[in-house]
Amino acid sequence: MDVSFDAHPGSYRHWKMRTEGDIAWLVLDVDETGGIVPGYELKLNSYDLGVDIELYDATQRLRFEHPEVRTVVVTSGKDKVFCAGANIRMLAASAHEWKVNFCKFTNETRNAMEDSAGQTYLAAVNGSCAGGGYELALACEHILLVDDNSSAVSLPEVPLLGVLPGTGGLTRVVDKRKVRKDLADVFSTRPDGVKGKTALEWRLVDELAAPRQFEEATRQRAAELAARSNRPQDAKGIELTPLNREATEDGIRFEHVTADFDRSTSSVVITVRAPRTPAPSAVSDVDASFWPLAVTRELDDLILRLRTNESTLGTWIIKTDGDAGAVDAYEKLLRDNQDHWLADEILRYYKRTLKRLDVTSRSLIALIEPGSCFTGMLAELAFAADRQYMLDGPPVDDEDSPLRAELRLTEANFGLFPMGNGISRLESRFYGHPDHIEWLRKETDRPLTPAEANELGLVTDIPDDIDWEDEIRIAIESRASLSPDACTGLEANLRFTGPETTETKIFGRLSAWQNWIFNRPNASGDEGALRRYGTGQKAIFDRKRV
Repeated sequence: MDVSFDAHPGSYRHWKMRTEGDIAWLVLDVDETGGIVPGYELKLNSYDLGVDIELYDATQRLRFEHPEVRTVVVTSGKDKVFCAGANIRMLAASAHEWKVNFCKFTNETRNAMEDSAGQTYLAAVNGSCAGGGYELALACEHILLVDDNSSAVSLPEVPLLGVLPGTGGLTRVVDKRKVRKDLADVFSTRPDGVKGKTALEWRLVDELAAPRQFEEATRQRAAELAARSNRPQDAKGIELTPLNREATEDGIRFEHVTADFDRSTSSVVITVRAPRTPAPSAVSDVDASFWPLAVTRELDDLILRLRTNESTLGTWIIKTDGDAGAVDAYEKLLRDNQDHWLADEILRYYKRTLKRLDVTSRSLIALIEPGSCFTGMLAELAFAADRQYMLDGPPVDDEDSPLRAELRLTEANFGLFPMGNGISRLESRFYGHPDHIEWLRKETDRPLTPAEANELGLVTDIPDDIDWEDEIRIAIESRASLSPDACTGLEANLRFTGPETTETKIFGRLSAWQNWIFNRPNASGDEGALRRYGTGQKAIFDRKRV
């Protein structure tokens, strides 16, 4: 089954979205029979990938279609339950790669909620809040818990399921909410969680409200958070119209992005094309066809589809095509108007899409050829890759052509799109060498030849037109001969040079610990906790520490 990430409020099965002036409401009311795959019921507002696809769509629409919104209230439409977290039967029955990709996508969605440009998320926890449900609340800036002597927040994965809170729960508790380590240990090993006053004292929530005052308290807090925002109140949003996409057995084609599959080499060639029309004079009065927004939406959708539906295509070959000057003009328009809400949102969206590429467990190889447009914001695609090859010569199929490969740096490459570790991809590439970054700054806004790009350390190799095809073929074939698991570990270790942040900890620990724990019999074996949950049988654990 191919998973689609298309969604629209009119077709949501699990969320209800409404706006009231500068406040939006996202109400979780999960359809128990609406699992994205058959075989389980989504009881107690538990969720699967389909629920989170709708949540991601809602957050995107609030950003772009409702710029007037300043506070987003996340709450439940069910009585006495906020959210029971990820559906256990779904996790128990899912293939390993599905579980890990599911956790990764839900983390990315919650990171996006935290990357708000003036839209503050408020969790109105109106019932029991467990596991991924509490992790949903943790992604919000403010947590209001109903104080009804029964509702609790909990992370019961360790005591009940033999796994970890897979959506960054442990990291957010101590790094984001600054809960004391010993209290966090107690909290994370108590299956029943913590209620009311204790939850407030331990910093697990920010505020309590009695049931009769809960709605009033929620509205009051939402209004106060909205008053702090600089979000424009008179801005006109733009509709995120459906993507124009054609998917076949051999690839996926959008207007600006294409993906061509080569199953014989377990690879896919991704080509991002420059805009075909000149940049407008102003950011205002554009629509969803505006190239920077359109190309970002297409690239985002492609990454998600390839990650979920094409797990055996392990090497992604990234190309660009078109006029570098046209790309620069659109980028300059955005950079010069960063105080405009729409320009800011597009830049943030492109940043988040690049981060999605960074944490994708695929080998990334950038090919810089004559006719490419790896400049500024598109050059970030090359710097996100594990290797970069630049053709030093004419096009392979046209020896007489005067066209040569070029690479261009702009101001955008020096921090406009930081990685999850908080630094630019150039800083990560040349970590510990600030003098090299200063050298690069002096080489911006001009085409760099293959020899210059190689001298600056911006590419891995510069084969000439005689050796190009063989060099690239060998690179792709040799990658396909390696263990995919080892490549995932290799890439995850090398891509995030430099400092640790909450975000890198979450994805690093998801890749390492949760990956490993999901494979262990204590969790996923026939007698493991995931398999036996809800059966009335206790899990049987292998007591050896490994």
